[in-house]
Amino acid sequence: MNGINLKEKFSLFNDHWSPKIIAESNGQLIKLAKIEGEFIWHNHADEDEVFFIVKGELLLKFRDKNVHLKEGELYVVPKGIDHCPIAEKECWVMLIEPKGTKHTGETNFEKAVEEKNQEWI
Repeated sequence: MNGINLKEKFSLFNDHWSPKIIAESNGQLIKLAKIEGEFIWHNHADEDEVFFIVKGELLLKFRDKNVHLKEGELYVVPKGIDHCPIAEKECWVMLIEPKGTKHTGETNFEKAVEEKNQEWI
């Protein structure tokens, strides 16, 4: 296996809020996503979710606080915690989450992508 170049992988897509899978390790999927604008309030009842900011800035809104992440920073959203990601400008994010994690948990949303439809790049 060769190393994975994140910049190269990000150059392969332009759509927002549609995570692309780049690797799997011990049942964890490593995904890349370009995000811009506001997503939807949701949670993952049984899975933690890692957000690592590759480029740009991300605001993670929680019911009781906000966390502002900058390039190079990482945050783990604990399982069961409602959150709403927001990026005023395009932000490149690496997500790490268990295989089978639903994109928007049990929340129905038109931008939600089922795992079986998530593309490997």
